[in-house]
Amino acid sequence: MIAPAALFLASLAGIVAAFVLPGWRDLLLIAGPSAAASLYLFLRAPRPAKSKRQNAPRNRDDAPRTQIILDGSNVMHWQNEVPSLHTLREVLARLIDEGFEPGVVFDANAGYRLFGTYLHDDAFSKALELPRDRVMVVPKGTPADPIILTAARDLGARIVTNDRYRDWVQDFPELAEPGQLVPGGYRDGKLWLGLGNSTLGAGQEHARR
Repeated sequence: MIAPAALFLASLAGIVAAFVLPGWRDLLLIAGPSAAASLYLFLRAPRPAKSKRQNAPRNRDDAPRTQIILDGSNVMHWQNEVPSLHTLREVLARLIDEGFEPGVVFDANAGYRLFGTYLHDDAFSKALELPRDRVMVVPKGTPADPIILTAARDLGARIVTNDRYRDWVQDFPELAEPGQLVPGGYRDGKLWLGLGNSTLGAGQEHARR
């Protein structure tokens, strides 16, 4: 925005000089179009983005939402061990309703398990009605676990999963902290989430492994 504004002011100065100073009338041929072009660029230039705090989604109390990550390939199996997009949507809706800002990370084969074909980030984003930057399908041949754990560490977020990540505890000792992993599942057909003291739904906390 600074460059177009500076060019516009300089062009205006040239227009003024063309009218005031004898023999400078030809400067209008340059200063006039330059002023118009720089004004257009100034008006079309993107405005500074709001801070992360200003852009953060809000909950019902108008407080910034807490980020949380779903292990998508784990969560989609929660109901009767059958992969289901509906299960993912229900868990996401519950978390959002409770004031969280969820993101989802999938194994590369998640699309095959759900629909029999590969799905990329954009497809899952649309299917789950989440912003594109909150959905990730890891590249083929890449394990999702370290990506999920690293993202959670960088964001200071908890992880919604029934996986204990036992092979990764040495590299991610925070996994041993109470509440870092949020288990869940279905009991009598109703969703429950083990969010510590604020467990959502009925049932006991079970681990798939």
